[in-house]
Formats: sequence, C-alpha cells, structure tokens
Amino acid sequence: MPAPGPVGHRHLDPRLLRAFVTVADELHFTRAAARLYVAQQALSRDVRRLERELGAELFVRSTRQVTLTSDGERLLPYARRVLAAQDELLDAFGQARPLLVDLNYRDAITARRVLHRARELAPEHELMARYESGLTGAAAELLAGRLDASFGRYAGLDPALRGRLDHQLVRHEPMAVVLPDDHHLASLDAVPLAALAGETVYAGAGNPRTPEWTDLARRLFDGRGIEIAPPAPLAVGDEEFERIMAKMRHPILAVTDFPPMPRTVLRPLVDPVPLSPVSLVWRRGLTHPALDTLRRAAAELSAGEGWLRVPEGGWVPDADA
Repeated sequence: MPAPGPVGHRHLDPRLLRAFVTVADELHFTRAAARLYVAQQALSRDVRRLERELGAELFVRSTRQVTLTSDGERLLPYARRVLAAQDELLDAFGQARPLLVDLNYRDAITARRVLHRARELAPEHELMARYESGLTGAAAELLAGRLDASFGRYAGLDPALRGRLDHQLVRHEPMAVVLPDDHHLASLDAVPLAALAGETVYAGAGNPRTPEWTDLARRLFDGRGIEIAPPAPLAVGDEEFERIMAKMRHPILAVTDFPPMPRTVLRPLVDPVPLSPVSLVWRRGLTHPALDTLRRAAAELSAGEGWLRVPEGGWVPDADA
C-alpha cells in the first residue's frame, strides 16, 4: 500500500465510505453492489481507491469469502458515524431519499393503513409503496437495500434472516378461508376449524416468497385433519392467481381483509379464531426519518384499533407468542 499523503491535504469522498460500509455489512461484493445499484467492478474500484487514500488494506479477499482486516474493523465505526452525520445533514435540508415500503399486495389493509397514516403524520417525507407478495421474498430485497420496510410474519422467517432484521409487531389479523361459492361450507357465516377436517386447503406451499405463511398453516392445521394443498404454478399478478385457484378449486387460507375473487366467498374461521401475526420489518441498522414515522403510525393504529388484542379463545402460534 502507498503511504498516505499529509493529513491537511486529504479528502475522503463519502461515496467511498458508503461502498466500504456496504461491503462490510454484506461481506460479499456481489450483494453489496446490488444493494448500491452499481456494477461490482465499480464497487471494487471504489474500495481499492479508499484503501489507497487511507494507506491501509481494509478487506481480505479470497475466492470463497471476504473478511475485514484489523484496519477495516478500526475504520468501520468511524465510517458509520460520518455517513450518519451526512444523512442527518441531508434530512435537515429536505433531501432524504424516499422510503421504499413493501405492502405485500395491493389490498393489504393493515399495511396500507399504516402507510397512509405515516403519510398523514409526515407529508414532507416520501414513502413509496412496493408489492413483493411475501415477507421471505421481501427480506432478500431488504437485505440487498432495494427495499426499506415490509410487513408480515417475522417469526416465520429463517433465523439467519431474522438475525439481520428488526421488527415491530403491528397486528394479530383474524384468519379466514376463501371457498368456491358452490362449496358445501359456503352457506355458513363463519367456518369452524373442525369443519375443514378432511379438506385440502391451499396455503402457498412451494412458493419461495411465502414459506412463512405455509409454516403458519402447518401449525394451525396440525392435529386437525386438514391437509395443505400441493404446490401450484407460481402466479404473477391477481389475474393469474385467480385463474390458477379457480382451476384447482381448493379452499384458500387467507385473512379477513383478503381481496374478493370471482365465484368465491370469504368466511372467517372460528373455534378457535386463528390470528396471523403481522410485523413491520426493516433492515437492522437502517436509519431514516420516514422509518421513524412509519413505526409511529403503526404503534398509533395498533393501540387505537386494538390490533394486538387476542380475543378469548384466539389462537396464535407458539413460535410467535
């Protein structure tokens, strides 16, 4: 490494520090490049330029892994503080970037209401909706920096994912079943779980974006004689999903705010009332003023609407409770 120049003549571009911190977070140049929306070669050049300017090697690179050197570990807390100060400065002058918020699907009432309330609380912040259809799928986008927040069942995520994310429980959503309108249970106002014994119910099995939902169904159906339908072709968009479900003709496990589908009826589940825990989830260490507002909106609605109340006889998975 070349020796650094005199301190009084040195200037560090914050972009180089952001490149360094992102690689330090990911310990993987490809993932870090995707998170920063840059080519991997450009990211490598920025890191090498920073190393030249500091006169220190920051990473040990091999074909299998990337690790921080002792100089890299020493630099990391300083770099985080510099970037946090830069973000605060930009925020103070109204230059904060938009917060990208995944609602899962367009008619997700809980997530949509939290987003709407956050926009009311802080109209000066830009919160942009995205639709990733499943928390596991969204988690990959969160960790890559392509999303900032999402909603879903945090306890159903792989532990390795949970270790890199934070969450705030928002609601216990009552669950329901979508039935073909000629199904023998369709005439009921509410469907007891025991009445589904012997049925095969679709719960997203095989969908790589929603295994947390299939796990919830498995826990709910265990010991009740209810089978989970085998994997269906992955659908892109509401129209394709409705077409595939109409062809399969299975009941569908859902929540009570699930959007209407042609030739079906939505019925709440009872005896017990199963509840789907919904959390606001974000990347650990993320700081953004709009995220603070989103969390405040979620807490306000949770308290005001009684969203976290578990009714007498309600069911919540042990893993979530």
